[in-house]
Amino acid sequence: MIVIADSSPLRYLILIREIELLPVLYGKIILPPSVVFELTQSSTPRPVRAWMKDLPDWVTVVPPSLPLALFSTALDLGEREAISLALELSADLLLADDGAARMEAARRKIPVQGTLGILDPAAEHGFVDFSKALNKLMRTNFRASAKLIQFFLDRDALRKR
Repeated sequence: MIVIADSSPLRYLILIREIELLPVLYGKIILPPSVVFELTQSSTPRPVRAWMKDLPDWVTVVPPSLPLALFSTALDLGEREAISLALELSADLLLADDGAARMEAARRKIPVQGTLGILDPAAEHGFVDFSKALNKLMRTNFRASAKLIQFFLDRDALRKR
């Protein structure tokens, strides 16, 4: 399975100490260089920067070769590189939270999952307690609509019946 990640799902999974869900669910993850750059800036939370200093062997950094001018300038550089790599490598999945990036990926027929969409199957397989993970996530600066959060809470409630 080829999975490309943008910065936000990594950031939040690190902050809630659930980053190890990624190799369990997907095997290897590919990051574009701009995502690595974003996650190592001084404005990035310390736990994220610390994790990024010593990437595990299930993370590979690959630069895209498609011209980034093909992608909307409304997207940040990491999002453009992640979508570019997803196209180049015929990725099975792009991990991204940003609405504009998700829309661009959908327009290009790239399957996308956000942070909640990672926690949901992890909970389904018994790797994480969804409601506990969501509580930790909501203590960060993570943003999602109340409707989306309720959708996943409803799925979790059904799963627990």
